[in-house]
Amino acid sequence: MPELQRLRPDHAPALLTFEQENRTYFAASVPDRGDAYFTDFAARLDALLSEQAAGLCHFHLLVDPDGEVLGRFNLVDVADGSAELGFRVAEKATRRGLATATVLHLCTLAATDYGLTTLRAAAALDNTASRTVLTRAGFVPTGEEVQLSGQPGLGYVRSTVRQV
Repeated sequence: MPELQRLRPDHAPALLTFEQENRTYFAASVPDRGDAYFTDFAARLDALLSEQAAGLCHFHLLVDPDGEVLGRFNLVDVADGSAELGFRVAEKATRRGLATATVLHLCTLAATDYGLTTLRAAAALDNTASRTVLTRAGFVPTGEEVQLSGQPGLGYVRSTVRQV
């Protein structure tokens, strides 16, 4: 059974592999990270870990028993009891309910471990999978239209106190 783990320095090799192996798959529904992301991966990871240590963000990986990263689930821009949820799941881990189950678990962690009361998210209109995960996890559309790297999207919100 995969486990949600808080991002640590020793995750670096598996995380880089996850990003490299799924780059084309992710680029079909979210903006590509660009070559610089991979070239400067170590420095970027250090920066993320520093943000996490400062309490500005909470980064998590869904890791299988062999140590392979199956997904990233992040809470960013933490302030005033709220944060923005972002996630991506490996192509081979889709269609198994892992994303929905993990987002639900992260909502619980957001409340119990991080003291958050509200989570925000956004998904491109053409990213049906992410919009479905958000809806199944109790997020509701805000009615706010957003732009995600030039693509139209919708904003979502969820109270971490609410039961799904």
